Amino acid sequence: MAKEKATTRNPWSFIPTLYFAEGTPYILINAVSVILYKKMGIDNATIAAWTSLLYLPWVIKMFWGPIIDTNSTKRNWIIYTQLAMTLCLASVAFSLQFSLFFYLSLGAFFIGAFVSATHDIAADGFYLLALDKDNQAGFVGIRSTFYRLSMIFGQGFLVWLAGYILSRTVDPSNEENIVSSWTISFGLAAAIYIVLFIYHKFMLPYPAIDAPAPKTKNAFADVFSSYFKQEKIGIILAFIFLYRFGEAFLIKIASPFFLDKPEVGGLGLTLEQVGIVYGTIGIGCLLAGGIVGGLVIKKYGLKKCLWPMAIIIQLPMMVYTAMTFIRPSGYFASPFVAFEQFSYGFGFTAYMVFLMYLANKSQYKTAHYAISTGLMAAGMMLPGFVAGILQQVLGYQMFFITTVLLGIPGIITLFFIPLEEDEKK
Repeated sequence: MAKEKATTRNPWSFIPTLYFAEGTPYILINAVSVILYKKMGIDNATIAAWTSLLYLPWVIKMFWGPIIDTNSTKRNWIIYTQLAMTLCLASVAFSLQFSLFFYLSLGAFFIGAFVSATHDIAADGFYLLALDKDNQAGFVGIRSTFYRLSMIFGQGFLVWLAGYILSRTVDPSNEENIVSSWTISFGLAAAIYIVLFIYHKFMLPYPAIDAPAPKTKNAFADVFSSYFKQEKIGIILAFIFLYRFGEAFLIKIASPFFLDKPEVGGLGLTLEQVGIVYGTIGIGCLLAGGIVGGLVIKKYGLKKCLWPMAIIIQLPMMVYTAMTFIRPSGYFASPFVAFEQFSYGFGFTAYMVFLMYLANKSQYKTAHYAISTGLMAAGMMLPGFVAGILQQVLGYQMFFITTVLLGIPGIITLFFIPLEEDEKK
């Protein structure tokens, strides 16, 4: 007799690893790639423009959200995209051996971005199907925690590992040594991802409601029309695009700012120091901010928390501005990064809970959530195209002052945001 498939499991057995698997490729593609290319000698404008393009799959994933909703199960989509992602990470490691590494690795990152965006749709949809509403609320902080832990693994440990290996070579500035250090780091990422694939193949439950949505002639149109017919959709879109507007400019320039030499306005940190300060201490505080933010919203409700969280998420731009004046060196930058990352993690929680609030009001939960997060990615991608050019024209100090001003429009949208009930879920 065939063993009956488990329709439910304790969320602790799969939510932590699922969101670690979701966050790992995202941070490698969108953040670690910036550090990689900076160490490989690519200029800030080129890095910001091309790595911003890597956001594109997360922007347009809304267009294949209905395909995932109506074909196969979310569980199957998760399993096979994790296998594909393993191959993409291995390809990045291999591509660094060639003189055309920039274009080859960028291509592997770009394919990986499409795979990762598809995985995100399936994983977020699976979250809404495999957990009841109480557990959805209770595990917001948990899933955020393990998503952030994947960032520590990627932007912290893997960057530190590349720096550690490089610092132990006879000539750390030698191109072959730089290539070898990053090849090992991305090779390790691929190895760990194949382990996640095998684990989830056996451990993810088979929710009874995880089935393809009915296919209709107008399914695709219905998904989008129902989304864009929401009450006050103009304000919703403005909120999604502007809530993190200043951060969207800042994020592509943060790592180059840490790595650039003091004579050009940077802090002159080593790769190992960036891995510890920004990728470990910083992401750890980002994680803590997300946990605290989730607990606060669960206790007081989104309606009461949205305003203070929206103001707090503007603090990181001010901290970077302060660092251009104070100029902390080495590990002395840690308190600044810790504070700004905690503030960002805390304030960002309200943003994600609001997107879930919108999705839960719809019959197309997975597709609507994908549309919202796609628009969120667009809000991060578009400023990135010009962030590097703007920084090179203004210099680091004036650039960060400008990001403070760019955070103001997001706060203005709060006067009009449609949040009619005190939603704690």
